[in-house]
Amino acid sequence: MSKKNKASAVKADTSPPAQKHEIREGQSEELLKELHILTRDGKLNQDSRRKLKQVYHLYQFIEPLLNNLSAGDRAVSLVDHGAGKSYLGFILYDLFFKNQPALKDSRIYGIETRAELVQKSTELAQRLGFPGMEFLHLSVADSVTSDKLPETVDIVTALHACDTATDDAIEFALRKKARYMVLVPCCQAEVAAELRRTKSQAVKSNPLSELWRHPIHTREFGSQITNVLRCLQLEAHGYQVTVTELVGWEHSMKNELIIAEYKGQPQKRAAARLHDILENTGLQSLQPRFFVAQDTEATS
Repeated sequence: MSKKNKASAVKADTSPPAQKHEIREGQSEELLKELHILTRDGKLNQDSRRKLKQVYHLYQFIEPLLNNLSAGDRAVSLVDHGAGKSYLGFILYDLFFKNQPALKDSRIYGIETRAELVQKSTELAQRLGFPGMEFLHLSVADSVTSDKLPETVDIVTALHACDTATDDAIEFALRKKARYMVLVPCCQAEVAAELRRTKSQAVKSNPLSELWRHPIHTREFGSQITNVLRCLQLEAHGYQVTVTELVGWEHSMKNELIIAEYKGQPQKRAAARLHDILENTGLQSLQPRFFVAQDTEATS
C-alpha cells in the first residue's frame, strides 16, 4: 500500500460516522429506526437526513415553549394537527417528556385523517412505552368539537397542514384557549381562488389589485395575504405573533413559521385592519373563516 493510501486508510478508520453528529443527544436511535429515519444499521440517507433536520429545526422553536409551560412540573398538553406519521410528536416525546417523571401526566395528541397512520402510530407508541401519546382519527375541523380532546390545551402545532386545515387548527387553538401556536402553513389555495373569482370587481376599484392581476401573481399574492390575515386574526384575539423563516428547510418552498403566544391583550386595530383588507381585496366572503369574536372586537 502506498503512503497516500495508508494515510487515507488511517483517516477513514478514525473518523466517526458523519450521521452520528446529526442526531441530538438523548435521542433514541431505536425510535428513529422505527420511523424509518435511520436504516436498521443506523445510517441516514439523504431524504431522511432532510426529514430529521426539518423536525429538529422545529423542535428548537418548541422546546423553549415546553420549558415555560412545564415550570413547576405541571403537566403539558400538545395537539399536533395533520400529524401524518407523527415524526414531530414522537421526537418531542422522546427528547422532552419521556425522562421527566414529573411530566408523566402530559399528553401529546396526534390528529390525522388517515386511519392506517393513526393505527400505526398507536402501535408504535405502545411498543416504545410512550404512554402519554394518543392518536385520533379526526379531521382538523372535526377536532374542534370532539369530546376526545380536553377543553383547554397548551400548545397547538400544525406542520404543513394543507390549505384551510391551518385555519381549522387556528380555530381549534382559539376555542381551546391555547397558550401557544406553532404553525407552518401550506398550499393556501382558498384565498387565491376567491381573488380570481372577484378579480374584475376588485381591479376596477383598487389600484393595488395590480398585485394579483396576473395569474401567477394571484397564486403568490394569495399565499402571502392568507398568512397576513391569519396573523391579524391572532393579534385580534390577544396573541403576540412572530413570523420567521424556518431555516434549514431548503427543499421546501413553504418555509414560513408562525409562532403565537397568548398575552390576553386583544388588538382592536388588528381586527380593523383585517376587516379593511378583506373589503379592499374583494374577500368579504371569507370573513367567517378569519373570524374575530364580538367580545374581541369590543376590546381595545
